[in-house]
Amino acid sequence: MAQFKEISPDAPLGAKVGNWFHNRFPTAFDAYAKHMSQYYAPKNFNYWYFFGSLALLALVIQVVTGIFLAMNYKPDATPGAAGVPLAFASVEYIMRDVAGGWFIRYMHSNGASAFFIVVYLHMFRGLLYGSHRKPRELVWLFGCAIFLCLMAEAFMGYILPYGQMSYWGASVIVNLFDAIPFIGPDLSLYIRGDYVVSGATLGRFFSFHVVAVPLVLIGLVVAHLLALHDVGSNNPDGVEIKEGPKGNRWSPDAPADGIPFHPYYSVHDIVGVCVFLLVFFAVVFFAPTGGGYFIESNNFIPADPMVTPAHIAPVWYFTAFYAMLRAVNDMMVNVLLAVLALGTVLALLGRWSIVGKIVLVVVALAVGFLLKYWDAKFWGVVVMGGAVVTLFCLPWLDCSPVKSIRYRPGWHKWVIAVFVVSFLLLMWLGIILPGPLSPNPKLGWFTNEFISMILTLIYFAFFWLMPWWSRLGQCKQPPARVTFKPH
Repeated sequence: MAQFKEISPDAPLGAKVGNWFHNRFPTAFDAYAKHMSQYYAPKNFNYWYFFGSLALLALVIQVVTGIFLAMNYKPDATPGAAGVPLAFASVEYIMRDVAGGWFIRYMHSNGASAFFIVVYLHMFRGLLYGSHRKPRELVWLFGCAIFLCLMAEAFMGYILPYGQMSYWGASVIVNLFDAIPFIGPDLSLYIRGDYVVSGATLGRFFSFHVVAVPLVLIGLVVAHLLALHDVGSNNPDGVEIKEGPKGNRWSPDAPADGIPFHPYYSVHDIVGVCVFLLVFFAVVFFAPTGGGYFIESNNFIPADPMVTPAHIAPVWYFTAFYAMLRAVNDMMVNVLLAVLALGTVLALLGRWSIVGKIVLVVVALAVGFLLKYWDAKFWGVVVMGGAVVTLFCLPWLDCSPVKSIRYRPGWHKWVIAVFVVSFLLLMWLGIILPGPLSPNPKLGWFTNEFISMILTLIYFAFFWLMPWWSRLGQCKQPPARVTFKPH
């Protein structure tokens, strides 16, 4: 039996209560000390480091509001009064008759957009300051898994209101699996649970949305934080504070350039939380549909399998990948063949053995044959999935001698800027209708698909040429210790 810690009888009541819990649940107090009060983070965090805690706040908002929504939601596509599906009617009931239901529903729907905004910015900060580099590869991999899990969670939740865009968006996305050779049709049927999107699909997606995926998501978040605290946080300088001098006012064994996460950064993050909540509730109260980008107007119409919307597009946080999917046509396949041929020729000019060159040519011919043999729709699915899978490879693609963008050549910032602009343009192209972007007949070639194809190539070139371009240029010498300016 563990030895109890004694406390003076004259101690304050709060200290006595704390000591009582500490003697009976020391593991919780040890975990608090390890991950909060005795976890030493670099003292030079800037405002970019708000988004990690904001992502955790967004997750809490989604879980709490989702619990209250699940109390009144019915995953049933059976037509009820006036032929309205019961799932859609239950959402209307929440909005109109449940006390505060409209507020909870709008918090949940806008919380999804807020979650993706802070996650995108959190990942961008990692790209800027090299948070994916050694020794934080596993932290980045857990983060990418969270992003992938979040996409699945958002997609499954998107169908639940069972409006027009929910129904047809789910139909389009699930039907994409048909393009997978051999197993595609059976896989689509298994995902839907029926030959079309129906009540069986709602039941499956509801179960995954409220139970299975959130459990996985929360587990990944815990793993992400534990892995981060084991190796220590990165900072804008990309300097490892654990490798520097030791000793500060809190502990002689602590990094000299570190400060306790609590209370310093827990209080520091309150600034970001206040700004986030101010903007978030402004949207919830004054623009809950986000101008049609957060909740499409078609989703306020009950799902009707007999009426197809004029334009089917996913929510804004999926549109970049949807634009990549639409960009893959026969022209794109021919471009990929040309890129494959050029890459093979350049590789053959390298120092390969005869056997290596033969294997390379055989593999290139096999890939080229498959590019022409399989439908462009399948390769569109591959490109869309590859855009996410590529993020997992980033720790091994970035070969720059330094981590932080602060000490890389100036033109590296322009490369990242081109990548960001390309991704934002893909988001926009995924929202608008396909077809010509100009009414001028002479610019008939200037179509949504053509521009999306170019931007998709830029997206993949940014990552897969990174082993080459990230080495170029003269890097500045990073400081031996972090640079800190009060703010």
